[in-house]
Amino acid sequence: MTNKDDRYRLSAGTRIFFLAFLVLMFYVVWRMPHGSGRDSEVPPDLLAQLQVKDVAAASDASFSNDEMNNIQIYRAVNPSVVNITTETVSYDFFFMPVPSTGAGSGFVIDSDGHILTNFHVVDGARRLEVTLSDKSKYSARFVGGDRSSDLAVIRVNAPASKLHPVKLGDSTNLQVGQKALAIGNPFGLAGTLTTGVISSLGRSIRAENDRVIENAIQTDASINPGNSGGPLLNSRGEVIGINSQIASPSGGSVGVGFAIPINNAKGILKDLITVGRVKRAFLGIRGYSVDPELADILRLPVDHGVLVARVTRGGSADRAGIRGGDQWFLVGNQRMTLGGDLIVAVDGKQFDSDDQVNQYVESKAPGERVSIELYRGNKKMTVAVPLVERVE
Repeated sequence: MTNKDDRYRLSAGTRIFFLAFLVLMFYVVWRMPHGSGRDSEVPPDLLAQLQVKDVAAASDASFSNDEMNNIQIYRAVNPSVVNITTETVSYDFFFMPVPSTGAGSGFVIDSDGHILTNFHVVDGARRLEVTLSDKSKYSARFVGGDRSSDLAVIRVNAPASKLHPVKLGDSTNLQVGQKALAIGNPFGLAGTLTTGVISSLGRSIRAENDRVIENAIQTDASINPGNSGGPLLNSRGEVIGINSQIASPSGGSVGVGFAIPINNAKGILKDLITVGRVKRAFLGIRGYSVDPELADILRLPVDHGVLVARVTRGGSADRAGIRGGDQWFLVGNQRMTLGGDLIVAVDGKQFDSDDQVNQYVESKAPGERVSIELYRGNKKMTVAVPLVERVE
């Protein structure tokens, strides 16, 4: 019989195998990094890059989803946003030239160096300078502008590698409450990001020539002097508007800013780049909105429409024989010019103000016709109006 203790004894072959295994493990451990100058076979430059990425990944993991969205949009779009510096000349009491400078924002829209901004940013400038996000500076030239929409295009001859066109979004289906981000150069502080929401839609603002810009976007993303012309973005980093104005008693941001919808710009960009202006039809009327109360006071034949007070000479309405007022009357506390035609519809559509009528006509191309229904006194008429181009 086998001794009971023999079951726990190892054969000579087994002892040799274990001894060889221990020698091998010792060799492997000895070859592993242990701070003797052989701590890594990875090239130092690559190691540094990996360490930076690891730090960035760890940092990104500490942000909320909303914060990461802000960070990603800023990284993607800030290279597209530029600082525009202008130099204009005015004249003092003695007719001596007095140069002055201004600043605004803009954003690159193509690889040819075209930059979209506000008209009022570059209006009257004799010299334009653009600073890209990498601090490089280039002289720019005015390509085209439209005072009525407060939009303009300038161009720089910068290498394509330095130009980062931004993606233009769609401002058709925006919603109040959705996220909005603005990037620009408020007070010359380049590359400033502010965030908020779309506070309201369909606002009406006025360009410097007193023309109404319809469907403006109201936002509480902070906008200050220097932000004008910069992009308003959605959460996908697409441009949905061009930051343009603020409502403020102090001149600084109080959370009421306005942006021109990007679709307004899309409709005129081709004209601005190719011919330098917008080929826009021009009716040329100013008047009063008619409601039942005013209609009753003036004994008008209908209680809606636009009572024409003034017709611009050379405009489409003037050429078609539409008449403005010729008598002054005090109606309540308002002095009004009366006696003109009462427009009740254009192409079968009713409008509540002269701004709406003019806006509709301006959506047409010069050379088209519109049909205007009106009352001259108590006589109803329909006038075919050939549209002429607006010349500012």
